[in-house]
Amino acid sequence: MTIRNDDVDWDGWPVEDYLTENYRQLHPCDAAVIAHHAAYYRTLPEGGLERAVEFGAGPNVYPLLLAAAVSDRIDAVEAGAANVAYLRRQSTAGADDSWRPFHALCRRLDPRVPATPRGALARVRVVHGDVRALPSGRYDLASMHFVAEGASEDFDEFAAFCGHFARCVVPGGHLVAAFMENLPSYRIGADSHWPACPVDPERVSRVFAPLTEELAVTRIDADPTLPDYGDTGMVLLTARTRSRPGRDG
Repeated sequence: MTIRNDDVDWDGWPVEDYLTENYRQLHPCDAAVIAHHAAYYRTLPEGGLERAVEFGAGPNVYPLLLAAAVSDRIDAVEAGAANVAYLRRQSTAGADDSWRPFHALCRRLDPRVPATPRGALARVRVVHGDVRALPSGRYDLASMHFVAEGASEDFDEFAAFCGHFARCVVPGGHLVAAFMENLPSYRIGADSHWPACPVDPERVSRVFAPLTEELAVTRIDADPTLPDYGDTGMVLLTARTRSRPGRDG
């Protein structure tokens, strides 16, 4: 049976296991993602974006730190209750010490990132909700990390999530994303099982090409310092959403 997004109890996401396996230290793959995204953000003016969204935020804090360089307000939209609780603790009580190396790298690559994790996260509003319900054209920038390919085993649903992601941004707005490459359904911790559909640069490009312009898709190899989830690396994306007809003329 193909597992789809609504078949999953996202409130039961194993936050501590996930953080332990992936984010209690700065792995080379995340350093590469941060460098890729920071290079794009450096092309944008400081404070030039009024509203940004982290699309399916999970408990991952570093995309929020990065986006604080260019956006006055960041909505971290997340469906899972445990992830929401974790993000709210980070934004109100202060980020875990394990995020400090991530913040230091973000700030080194883009000095416009606020000087402390607390300062960066002060721009974040945690929203408990379904990203598929976001209205079109609300944000100037949308960022997504390991969401669409990890929300379902159904490729049509993957494409639909990517469509929601692109459409929540204004025409001509900015998209930044990272996907696990060729990720099969996988386990976190001892016994929790989660859906995924394997995607690669070609599939990501095919889905986003009709939705965007200035599309750039690249990849990095699998990181041997991470658990072996069965993936072959990561696919990284930057783009601008396609302008409405007549906008440029």
